[in-house]
Amino acid sequence: MTTPAAPRIALCPSAALQERALAVPFDVVYDGQTMRAFAIRFEGRAHAYLNRCTHLALELDYWPNRIFDESGQLLLCAVHRASYAPDTGQCTGGPGRGPLVKIDTSEENGHVYWHPGGPIQPLEF
Repeated sequence: MTTPAAPRIALCPSAALQERALAVPFDVVYDGQTMRAFAIRFEGRAHAYLNRCTHLALELDYWPNRIFDESGQLLLCAVHRASYAPDTGQCTGGPGRGPLVKIDTSEENGHVYWHPGGPIQPLEF
């Protein structure tokens, strides 16, 4: 007997995630609430997180989909300047309280996918 493949949801073409550039937004349900999430590319890999600062529950973007700092080395909350590592979501400075909530991703045949699980589920229409 084979184990069924874990569900995955198409997010975007791989080319839409440019290295250290604008994020690709998407919506998820987290613990029963609809929330914004984002995907970025850092050091060649796709990463995704809830778009929620851990200091205050505010979206990180200071301009639509602009989450990287000017150096392209950190993700930055526009409100209180909490910073996070793009590859792990760990808080690296400022008033953040722990890591960003990471969303599992994969990339195959020119497409990026996100994987629901636990408290992170797809938005049903």
